[in-house]
Amino acid sequence: MNAAQTNKNELDIDLPNAKLAYTIIQSLLKNQEALSDLLALMAHALDEDVTKALTNTNEWQNYLEAKRELDNTHLQIEKLTEELKNLEGANQ
Repeated sequence: MNAAQTNKNELDIDLPNAKLAYTIIQSLLKNQEALSDLLALMAHALDEDVTKALTNTNEWQNYLEAKRELDNTHLQIEKLTEELKNLEGANQ
């Protein structure tokens, strides 16, 4: 089961740790997005033959798969944000 499918009744985390997890995840996502932007910029600097060779590698396919998974991660972050708000409300 992924985080987006987690039932809030099964959530076993306190608010400070949940906020820490959120901060860590956001930092990792920011880093990933910066890396993606850098790769796009570098790809524009390459000539067509080098770009074709690069995009025909397993590493490139793995990168594209990771980008697709990142879209799902953004949905999970939204779910985590909702749960954090619920935790904050319960602790007030």
